[in-house]
Amino acid sequence: MSRHPLEILLALTLTLTGCATLQPPKPWEKDRLARPEMQFDADPLDAKLTQHIYDSKEAATGGNGVGGGGCGCN
Repeated sequence: MSRHPLEILLALTLTLTGCATLQPPKPWEKDRLARPEMQFDADPLDAKLTQHIYDSKEAATGGNGVGGGGCGCN
């Protein structure tokens, strides 16, 4: 019977750790985000080849870049 409060305390502790909020990077930390190893596509040639294969399989091109906010002003 004494194990039950311990299980509740453990569950509560694990639940509260999910409430941590992420802080946006500070201006002096943004240089680390611009490094080549932080990019989604580390190898631009490989990314271009993969996109070419995808375009060939889908029989369509385009639509893979960064778009605007939907206002039509891009």
